[in-house]
Amino acid sequence: MEVNSRNSFQYYAMLFGTYLGIYWILKFPLFPLGLRYPILMLVFFALTIAVPFVAYYYARIFREKVCGGEIRFINAWLFLLLVYLFASILTAVVHYVYFRYFDNGFILNTYSSLINNIKDNPIFPKGYLDQAKLMIEQTRSLTPIKITLQLISQNIFYGNLLALITAFFVMKRQK
Repeated sequence: MEVNSRNSFQYYAMLFGTYLGIYWILKFPLFPLGLRYPILMLVFFALTIAVPFVAYYYARIFREKVCGGEIRFINAWLFLLLVYLFASILTAVVHYVYFRYFDNGFILNTYSSLINNIKDNPIFPKGYLDQAKLMIEQTRSLTPIKITLQLISQNIFYGNLLALITAFFVMKRQK
């Protein structure tokens, strides 16, 4: 791959990272709403599964339009990693605003009530439910900024894994 310049590599990573971040921002409200309306949770999961395909599409556009149809694995991986990084940073702003001003414990309270509803069900071992309750109580102590930082690191970690896999499909060498 011979990218025109380092600036175009970063420019397109930022551009497509912004697009992916907007995609994540638009699907994010489906998660808390999905806790009340299960069909929206299904839509949220479907849109989440589509994320690597959207990233593949952006990387393919980058390969064809900027790199002249050729890109090495390492460059595809770095490009996708930057796309996920920029998307995570953009989405973090919305996560912070949501957890700071709108959530007020809604997600954790919903999980607590779900656990309380299934505590008498013999399918779920009591030890697992106790661990889940403990996890919820520990999560309650996190501030909105700590939750946001956790989500950023999680998005970057999973983005790196997805970038490694997707880069194999994006790479292409001219013969």
